[in-house]
Amino acid sequence: MSAPLADKIRPASLDDVVGQKHILAPGKPLRKIIEGGTVPNMIFYGPSGIGKTTVARIIAENCGMTLHKLNGTNASVADIKEVISTIGTFGSENGILLYLDEIQYLNKKQQQSLLEYIENGEITLIASTTENPYFSVYNAVISRSTVFEFKPVSAEELIPAIKRGFAILSEENGCEIRADDEICRTIAYGCGGDVRKAMNTVELCAVCGETENGKITITEDTLSVLVQRSNMRYDRDGDQHYDILSALHKSIRGSDENAALHYAARLIAAGDIISLCRRLLCIAAEDVGLAYPQAIVVTKACVDSALQLGIPEAKLPIAEAVILLATAPKSNSGVMAIDAALEDVKSCDALDFPRHLQNVHFDGKGADIVGQHYLYPHNYPNHYVKQQYLPDALADRVYYQFGDNKQEQAALMYRKKLLNE
Repeated sequence: MSAPLADKIRPASLDDVVGQKHILAPGKPLRKIIEGGTVPNMIFYGPSGIGKTTVARIIAENCGMTLHKLNGTNASVADIKEVISTIGTFGSENGILLYLDEIQYLNKKQQQSLLEYIENGEITLIASTTENPYFSVYNAVISRSTVFEFKPVSAEELIPAIKRGFAILSEENGCEIRADDEICRTIAYGCGGDVRKAMNTVELCAVCGETENGKITITEDTLSVLVQRSNMRYDRDGDQHYDILSALHKSIRGSDENAALHYAARLIAAGDIISLCRRLLCIAAEDVGLAYPQAIVVTKACVDSALQLGIPEAKLPIAEAVILLATAPKSNSGVMAIDAALEDVKSCDALDFPRHLQNVHFDGKGADIVGQHYLYPHNYPNHYVKQQYLPDALADRVYYQFGDNKQEQAALMYRKKLLNE
């Protein structure tokens, strides 16, 4: 069976690696570590198909250590013990390098079985993960390792690799594959920064291209079918899911409706309108809040409409909600107030209620205070009378600060009127 193009084009040196210049360019941290000859325990974190395995293999080939490879999706404690059993043998005299792909799939016990050996240096661990290691990798392993983040490869960096891929296939097939610059650029921009996905697309283009006079031509029509959804790097349970939601939330909070629409569109294209709708409701209360109280009402109506309509029509009420929230005045006074109140609840336990706020109780003989003495506000001018509502220990506590927007300032003026200030 012929090896995939992604394996055929896999770099043999750090200079040939596509992307990752922030850590692999001359003078950058990971490059200096590798060239220094002393390899520490490391965790490579980033999306799939961007060079984590390639860099680990280059390190293994240049450090002289005995390489063992395991994959977290199918590795067991027995597999790890088998690697450990080679410590001190003739084949491991230069040290053992364990490359553990997808470490996030190992449970805590499996990861713990490595701790003693990676700490004393008998095993050097290079692990890779597509999920945030600070959430998915056991803390003790993290503390003994250096984390390097690998980033999606830019389209401009991918174009030379794509052209090289077509050249390799042309030579192997013994016929010219015609793919102009625009075709290569479309593939580069359509693969979402994934080198492996780009190479797979190149292979498919070679198979599906139009053959004439012994030459294969890649047309835009063929390419449009192959890459129509390849740029959607999205995992509903992974980091990309939360990154997009976070970007949407922060864009709306920052009053950038164009960026907010972009991230909303990515969620719609991924078919995830439920997460999108939930986040919009949260934003309406958290970030617009009392500056425009009707925002949550309108957003709820838009969300209900979107869920009832389904994709693709759901985009219409969702767009309305996104633009409304992004362009509305902002206030976080509500969330700040409830957070402050919750802090007191946690630290003060269950405080007594003021007597006049309790439900009516039978006083009995010998009671210090007889009667409830609650003042009914509706019996007073402007339906207001001053009395203590907070527990005695918190009598002077202020949680809510009126925001500086028109809505809350109007409420403040009304409050001052009640207090005759």
